[in-house]
Amino acid sequence: MTRQELFALAAKRYGTAPDYPWQDDNAVLRRKDNEKWYAVVLRVAASKLGLTEEGEIELLNVKCDPVLLASLRTQAGYFPAYHMNKEKWLSVRLGMPELDASVADLLALSYELTGPKPHSGKGMKKADGQRSKK
Repeated sequence: MTRQELFALAAKRYGTAPDYPWQDDNAVLRRKDNEKWYAVVLRVAASKLGLTEEGEIELLNVKCDPVLLASLRTQAGYFPAYHMNKEKWLSVRLGMPELDASVADLLALSYELTGPKPHSGKGMKKADGQRSKK
C-alpha cells in the first residue's frame, strides 16, 4: 500500500485527511472526535531500522495491542515503533503489497484503540442516592 492509497482508505473509512504538523513529508492521521493520532506516516532512512539497503523507506506507525505487536515484530516489514511508544505502537513498512491487508486491519485497530474511552461507571449514584461501594 502506498501513502496515497493509505490516505484514500482513511478518507473513505474515517473521513480523515492527512495533517502535516512538521511542515515536511511526514503526515499524521487524527480522529475527528478527539483529535488523537491514530496513524503517522514517516519517511525514514532504512539504516535507522537496521536495514542494509540504501535510501529512505516509508513507514506507517499505528497503535496496537501489545500481544499482537510482539508477534508481528518478528515478521518482515514490521518494526518497533519509530519515535513512538514501543510498547503500544508498531511501525509497518509501506510499499510491500503482501502487507496491504495487514495495513488496513492495523489501521482499523489503531483507530479503535485511540477512540474515546467508555465510562466505567465509578462513582455513579444508586437510585436511592447512595454511592456504590467498590
